[in-house]
Amino acid sequence: MSWKVTAFAPRDVVQAALVAHEDAWDWDHDIVIAGSEIAEDKPDDWQLEAWMARKPTKADQNAIADLFEGTPPQLQVEELPEEDWVTLSQQGVEPIREGVFYVHTPEYPPLAQPGVRDFVIPASQAFGTGQHATTAGCLAMLSHMKRQGVTVRNLADIGTGTGLLGFAGLHLWPGSRAIASDIDAVCAPVVAENAANNGIALGDGAGRMAMVIAPGMDHALLHAAAPYDLLIANILAGPLVELAPDFARAVVPGGSVLLAGLLETQEAAVRAAYRKAGLRLAARMVRGDWSILWLRRRAGGSIRLSRMGGLTDGAKWQ
Repeated sequence: MSWKVTAFAPRDVVQAALVAHEDAWDWDHDIVIAGSEIAEDKPDDWQLEAWMARKPTKADQNAIADLFEGTPPQLQVEELPEEDWVTLSQQGVEPIREGVFYVHTPEYPPLAQPGVRDFVIPASQAFGTGQHATTAGCLAMLSHMKRQGVTVRNLADIGTGTGLLGFAGLHLWPGSRAIASDIDAVCAPVVAENAANNGIALGDGAGRMAMVIAPGMDHALLHAAAPYDLLIANILAGPLVELAPDFARAVVPGGSVLLAGLLETQEAAVRAAYRKAGLRLAARMVRGDWSILWLRRRAGGSIRLSRMGGLTDGAKWQ
């Protein structure tokens, strides 16, 4: 990517623009969008950044400006120097240490501690502004579910990206069968490479993870492997709402659904969709501006809410 467009605005304005981007069905996916705070000591001052491999046209800039309601902030356009973007993407990305997991980029060494499962994932694949927080939250929630006595024999990771959350599920519940999916075909070789680098067996069977390319649950293997004890989806709020009925049908009574990729401001709409589909909240956690939700399909009786325990600072449970 050789060009960047930046807009500075308050946090709620940038977050609203991110939601508008999510809902823009005709968005040019050659333009990659992210939002972040400018500095840790200024949590309400945010920036929206857009990267692309071409010089931004007037149409490109208008599309970015149209994400903002009312008068958009001024757009700053800059050509980026020729750099090794893979190497740069690794810099400044801190490892994730959650539960029994340590996830790091190749520039960091393994933690090499007893009882800690090390995963190496390139930052260029896995970590973005929200993804780092939601990935960490999902790993924390999976560890919490294990401590709560959840049993998993069959799991699905929808929108897997790198395969990481599916790998984590296989570690927590060894001997289970797993299937991962993503809408983007480029994820298949990415998952295969990450599986090889992290000692994960691919394919069908106990202790293995199959990989398919599909939108949502729209694949014969996803239907054939159902029902699942655990379904993980770290995607976006819009697709999470749309897929609520499909996810509910895909899990066993009493089964678990782990959702992430949604801003806390989008949580009410997501929870309402899953409540309508017959799932109830078991626990929630907030990391920064992102919600991580553990829901369970009703199997008769009420769902007991999990108690706080064993989480890092910044986690918030209900």
